[in-house]
Amino acid sequence: MKLVIAEKNIAAQKIAQLLSDAGKPKNDKVYNTAVYRFTVQGEDWVSMGLAGHILAPDFPDEILFDKKQGWYSVTEDGEVLPADVPDGLARPPYSSKRRPYLANGINIKGWKVESLPYLTWAPIVKKPAEKEIIRALKNLAKKSDAVIIATDFDREGELIGSDALDMVREVAPDIPAYRARYSALIKGEVTAAFDNLVELDQNLADAGESRQYIDLIWGAVLTRYLTLARFGGFGNVRSAGRVQTPTLALVVERERERLAFVPEDYWQIRGIGAAQGRPDTEFKISHATARFTDKAAAETAFAHVDGATSGRVTAVAKRSRKQQPPTPFNTTSLQAAAAAEGISPARTMRIAESLYMSGFISYPRVDNTVYPRSLDLAGIVGGLAAGSPALRPVCNKVLAGPMKPARGKTETTDHPPIHPTGQGNPETLDGGQKKLYMLIARRFLATLMGPATIENTKLSIDVAGEPFTASGDVLVEAGFREAYPYGLKRDEQLPPLVEGDIVDVRDIKLEAKQTEPPARYSQGRLVQEMEKRGLGTKSTRASIIERLYQVRYLKNDPIEPSQLGMAIVDALHDFAPRITTPEMTAELDEDMTKVAEGADTQDHVVDHSRALLAGMLDTLIEHKDDLGEAIADAVTADAKVGTCPKCGKDLVMKTSAKTRGSFIGCMGWPDCDVTYPVPSGVKVSPIEGEGSVCPECGAPRIKCQPFRQKAYEMCVNPKCPTNFEPDLVVGECSVCKEAGRHGDLVAHKSERSGKRFIRCTNYDECGVSYPLPSRGKLSATGEVCEHCGAPVVVVETARGPWRICVNMDCPGKEKKAAAGRGGARKGASAKAGSRATKSASKTSSKTSRTKSATKASAKKPASS
Repeated sequence: MKLVIAEKNIAAQKIAQLLSDAGKPKNDKVYNTAVYRFTVQGEDWVSMGLAGHILAPDFPDEILFDKKQGWYSVTEDGEVLPADVPDGLARPPYSSKRRPYLANGINIKGWKVESLPYLTWAPIVKKPAEKEIIRALKNLAKKSDAVIIATDFDREGELIGSDALDMVREVAPDIPAYRARYSALIKGEVTAAFDNLVELDQNLADAGESRQYIDLIWGAVLTRYLTLARFGGFGNVRSAGRVQTPTLALVVERERERLAFVPEDYWQIRGIGAAQGRPDTEFKISHATARFTDKAAAETAFAHVDGATSGRVTAVAKRSRKQQPPTPFNTTSLQAAAAAEGISPARTMRIAESLYMSGFISYPRVDNTVYPRSLDLAGIVGGLAAGSPALRPVCNKVLAGPMKPARGKTETTDHPPIHPTGQGNPETLDGGQKKLYMLIARRFLATLMGPATIENTKLSIDVAGEPFTASGDVLVEAGFREAYPYGLKRDEQLPPLVEGDIVDVRDIKLEAKQTEPPARYSQGRLVQEMEKRGLGTKSTRASIIERLYQVRYLKNDPIEPSQLGMAIVDALHDFAPRITTPEMTAELDEDMTKVAEGADTQDHVVDHSRALLAGMLDTLIEHKDDLGEAIADAVTADAKVGTCPKCGKDLVMKTSAKTRGSFIGCMGWPDCDVTYPVPSGVKVSPIEGEGSVCPECGAPRIKCQPFRQKAYEMCVNPKCPTNFEPDLVVGECSVCKEAGRHGDLVAHKSERSGKRFIRCTNYDECGVSYPLPSRGKLSATGEVCEHCGAPVVVVETARGPWRICVNMDCPGKEKKAAAGRGGARKGASAKAGSRATKSASKTSSKTSRTKSATKASAKKPASS
């Protein structure tokens, strides 16, 4: 039996489907891990996925010292690992008996500043990250006569495969091992890879492991240092890293340039022109002096043309230019193009990975921008024509030729540029997947087409003795633009005018303006800048940016650094400037490339990185308190949402130590007890300018951004008249009716919490209560749900009216969910429906949303 090891389960399943020559592979499980059994030329094969890295690097809990052995650590299995701790660090016995100091060494598990110099030199152990998968892997390895590593072909994939092979060797030390390398999960690619097996590239795996170790060391030491410098506050852990910190520094540097920018005044004279007597031919005109820097000169010129109604064409110039087709996509250019279409780099990579695993596109982590000669370009175009009606006309034009693929500047031999495979039905893709797939498919077609021709027309016009100009661009020959419309400006057609023609002129205005500071980075532009500076890799850049957002060092897009992000970069720049520069990171990346090429060793490269970090750490520790103060001030500034109307101090976002929920509180606590609730499920940010203070109650107004919905603004004070909603009777309580009494179901908004709910006026007796959406005008229908008898209401949303049964456990909702799944998991749905029915039946005493869920708001609607 041959064992195929893929990086993920979906890849293992796909490989089995593509290689099997005896029907559909058989789905099986080994210790709860999915495997796929199939035959190839009568031989039994089995494939399994690893879920990425199955081993994770970590530090031991302690570093110990012995006069004979020197410094060392002991793993959980009793293995002794030498630690190359410099002689300059103190050895036991220590005068202090408090942690991290031990009688015979240092504890590095606990986060203590004193342990950081030792952590820098601590040995690294690989621990099982996926124990169940490793167990299944070893079980299959014992029964196999050969193993084939079929992980992704890059440093990361080679390392994953190497780790898997190490686990295999523990139970089958002599088993033959091979490597299959492919660039797309399609029949031709995978079959060719398994027909031409090679050996695993250990140098490439070592380079990937070097990066893993270096990033662990730098990330652990710097993150612990920044966290310990100012522990506590609004979110405790301060993340940092070898690539993360200089990337953040790029954004901060741009923001400093913007803050230091001094705008300069200038003036423009602009208006509207049209062919004489033809207002339907309007076009924009502007003074030939594009920017007046002298106000007096601008006013003099404007005085000549103010009120002018006509002008005369003095010259017409036409010029054609060729716009060359774009180069093939590599990872960075794909991320930049997708970001321009509203897909973040991190989301782009997640979608691209799913498209690759499903066989729609080639491997998405590449540097190459030159198609290899072996790539069947015509075959791919033919596949696109067959599978996508929207692309068929362009595909037919490409196939008619001539087909001359564009070439970029980077040519590698590992993977081709990102391209569609020409297989699969794009109509089966969801919104984000289809959007990215069409971008990739259209880019691919554009690289095979000719240039576009754009004609520019420039008019020179005399208006009352002042020179004006007008220009327009028209796409006269679409070329590659027929396939790739992204970024194409709309045609600006000028009417057919000749020298001497009279044009009508109106609305000439003098506009005062100021020069703009340097633009902030977009996410796509930052990815490109990281590549230019040698920061990160094609595989890691998107996740680094995403991480900076997660730890609140960055916000918005275009990207703006938070006060915390700026404070950390400024402090590190003062005390350890090399950490914030791309040069040091690029130096370490160059070292890792040498490992991949076999020109250097992993141990040497990792030790070099340790030495660089150790050289900066002493100064950082010396200035820990200075950095801590900077962090504290910045965190408070980031958390501020307004000014307290009671005492005038800052109102900030806080986290409850008891519930871990967010709320807005005054920095004057405990002397000032002003607090406000925060809407759930939204991202809250302060409002700047005149709208920042509520005119009704003086409390701050905030901007709330629900996930993938339109943002809205509101006053933070639930008692403010702007947040008031009158009570609304939506029906009669069926539980009270069965008990022989009358109870109204009343929709109410709590003045304390701001939450909305429906509750019976006899709530203390019947316990009937239902939650409501937090926003949207509410209307009663007078109807009840046919499934559970709860009231049916209408909620006005941005997408229109939404008719709902307010009972969250209504059996009808279970039926809709089952229908939406197309009958999938019928057994589970039936059980869920049964539970919902039981829950609904219990409503006779207590309804679906019980008393405990809402008693914090109020006991009766009128009492909140």
